[in-house]
Amino acid sequence: MGRRILIVGGVAGGATAAAHARRLSEDAEIIILERGPYVSFANCGLPYYIGGEIPEKEDLLVQTPEGLRSRFNLDVRVMSEVIELDPSKKRALICDLKSHKNYWESYDDLIISTGASPLKPRIPGIDREGLFSIRGITDVEVILQWINEKKATQAVVVGGGFIGVEMVEQLHKKGLDITLAEGLPQVMAPFDPEMAAWLHHELNSKGVKLHLDDPVASFDNPEPNTKQATVVELKSGVRIPADIVILAIGVRPESELIKNADLEIGDKGGIRVSEDLRTSDPHIWAIGDAIEVRDFVTGEWVLVPLAGPANRQGRMVAENIFGGSMKYSGTCGTSILRCFDMVAACTGANEKTLKRNKITYAVVHLHPASHANYYPGAERIAMKILFDPDEGRLLGAQVLGKDGVDKRIDVLATALKSGLTVHDLEELELAYAPPFGAAKDPVNLAGMVAQHVKLGEVQCIQWHEIATLAPEATTVLDVRDEDEREEGYIPGSTHIPLPELRLRLDELSKDKEIITYCQTGQRSYFAFRILVQNGFRVRNLTGSYLTWKMAHDA
Repeated sequence: MGRRILIVGGVAGGATAAAHARRLSEDAEIIILERGPYVSFANCGLPYYIGGEIPEKEDLLVQTPEGLRSRFNLDVRVMSEVIELDPSKKRALICDLKSHKNYWESYDDLIISTGASPLKPRIPGIDREGLFSIRGITDVEVILQWINEKKATQAVVVGGGFIGVEMVEQLHKKGLDITLAEGLPQVMAPFDPEMAAWLHHELNSKGVKLHLDDPVASFDNPEPNTKQATVVELKSGVRIPADIVILAIGVRPESELIKNADLEIGDKGGIRVSEDLRTSDPHIWAIGDAIEVRDFVTGEWVLVPLAGPANRQGRMVAENIFGGSMKYSGTCGTSILRCFDMVAACTGANEKTLKRNKITYAVVHLHPASHANYYPGAERIAMKILFDPDEGRLLGAQVLGKDGVDKRIDVLATALKSGLTVHDLEELELAYAPPFGAAKDPVNLAGMVAQHVKLGEVQCIQWHEIATLAPEATTVLDVRDEDEREEGYIPGSTHIPLPELRLRLDELSKDKEIITYCQTGQRSYFAFRILVQNGFRVRNLTGSYLTWKMAHDA
């Protein structure tokens, strides 16, 4: 008999580890212990089942216990919860949730893949009926049953992260009136505020009522003679009636087994693992949402509840159990979200993270088209690139738009993980045909714009710094055409269209610093080059009017 491997938890990481372990050893005895009724399902697809985009529950089942047994010769035990570990004797205490009987199982290696559970803070009334969190298939079945039986028409989603925004979209598809309540000033915390503003605009355009920077104070009794399940009262005093409430406040790692076994837990509550994904016990490994990993950019310990890393970690652990030496080099947190007609994606660090870690960085914004402008259907993309101003190494990127976002973020994530510089982005040879891109792809353009900053060919100012400028020492110069300015402009700015700039230089004072802006940043860069070569002190507003306006309208 070969090695005896116990795997606690299925879904993404655990099921992957089991399948790969079997491919590496026909002799190993591999046992998957799952406390729920489903061993391997697509939990990222759960919101889309609620909205009907995934029509059948069976479509969510990646593997069934029977399928795993027959295909991989695995011992799969659903409704089996591991309630205690005894590392000194290399055994685990298991509760059969059907018979309610406990028994011990020994192991040579144990893999913890317990994931993360939804946060449920101590808010008065949070245990009322009609409030739901989402973790598994059973949860979404109960939500659908509640909506149908109660004939729900008004929903409140608490939390503006990935699950919260996805649930807003999917409940909207079902015809419900949606309110999104978020305690932070923005949705989607991985994005910087001026980028999240694009999502605010999209949510508002679809009729979603946004309450930002206003945490929930309580879940109160509904008004008399109404069918509502509860009233959501915000800290501001706003009261929102709801037939159903979705709690999407965040998740916490399920690390109690490790904690109770006196093994190492990190500062963020996740299981602390080495580079080879081993816990502080040499025979116990951990993967997925339950563990803390190193941030690839900052090196700090972070929790990253994403399916992609969990799957890769499951494969790595199986390799290492059988003598491999694979190391998990850290996570970039690459993520993507659809919000109605808008797609938002990010990789690496945002500004808040870089500031917290005292990492020097530079920023550029740009707004290229998703493909060649002359080909029908081109959509504007909003891009933010963060990079080391000295070496040019990519530190983070955020991309939003209606088309082509996934392609660009994947290229940028690959570049970041490979340690490429903004000059490398400029030099990338990417596929081009008019329906798909441009001769200068948005990724190439991002590299070019950032390279201008790195080489000192342009000095930039960000949108939020405009408000700090002293009018007596600064001229904010709008170089757009007249018809563009009529649709809106930065208050107090001077207007000289770019084609007229060389002829009107005498209207500008060299005693003042000039801030150039246009609609997206290209023409203002041209203006910058003209002015600086004529002896003016100049900075260019990166992202120009479009970034400034979106941030101020949010």
